[in-house]
Amino acid sequence: MTNRIAVITGANGGLGTAMTKALAAQGRKVVGTHLPGEEAQANDWQANLREEGIDAAIYALDVTDFDGCKAFVAAVEQDLGPIDILVNNAGITNDAPLKRMQPEQWNQVINVNLTSMFNMCQQVFESMCERGFGRIVNISSLNGEKGQFGQCNYAATKAGIYGFTKSIAQEGARKGVTANSVSPGYIDTPMVRQVPEKVLNNIVAGIPVGHLGKPEDIARAVAYLTADEANFVTGTNMSVNGGQYMA
Repeated sequence: MTNRIAVITGANGGLGTAMTKALAAQGRKVVGTHLPGEEAQANDWQANLREEGIDAAIYALDVTDFDGCKAFVAAVEQDLGPIDILVNNAGITNDAPLKRMQPEQWNQVINVNLTSMFNMCQQVFESMCERGFGRIVNISSLNGEKGQFGQCNYAATKAGIYGFTKSIAQEGARKGVTANSVSPGYIDTPMVRQVPEKVLNNIVAGIPVGHLGKPEDIARAVAYLTADEANFVTGTNMSVNGGQYMA
C-alpha cells in the first residue's frame, strides 16, 4: 500500500522537511508536528510544500507531554485514519560541560529527545501490532554513537534510543511491526551553517567523504526503513555520517 499515514515529529525543520518530501514521493499521507507557538512557521512550511504538489497536514504538539501525544494520535486517527508509520525526529540540544550543566538542561534534553520516544510509540504500537503492519524510525545521532564534549545529556539520549528501539523491535517482530534508528552525522542544515566557519571547516576535515551530508541523505534512509518491503530489517541502526564514525 502507498496511501499509508506517516507521522513525522519535528517535521518543519530541515531534516523533517526532506523526510516529508521523501515519504510523500512514496505515496504516503504525511502528518507533521511542530512546537506549539510556531504556527506561522508551520503554515509557511505547509504552503511551500503545497507549491510542490505535496499536501501534508501539520499539528502542534509538545512531544514531552504524554497526554498531549495521546490526544494528538486520537485526532489524527479521527481526521485521517490509523497511523502506519512513525518517525520520531523531534530533538533539541542544550549543551554544557558536565561541571556546568544544570539539572534543568539535563531534564529538558532527556524529555524532548528520549521520553518523547515512549510518549509517541506507546500511542501507536498496539494498534500497529493489531493491524499487522507498522514502521517506526527513531532519529538518533552520530554523537550517540561516539559521544561528544559538552553533550553528555544529548549523547545519553541519542544512545538511549538504540536500546529503546531494539527492545520494541523484539516486541513487534512477529506482528509485522519493525523499529529501527537512523544516526545522522553532520548535515548541511541552517543550524549547522550557523557554526563559525573555522569550526565548520574542522568538522568537514574530519569527514572521510570530504563534505557535509544533505537532508536528503537522511530522508532516503528513512524512506527505505519505512517501506512496505523493508519487513526483514528491524532492531538495527543505520549510520549516515560520511564515514566519520565507523562502528
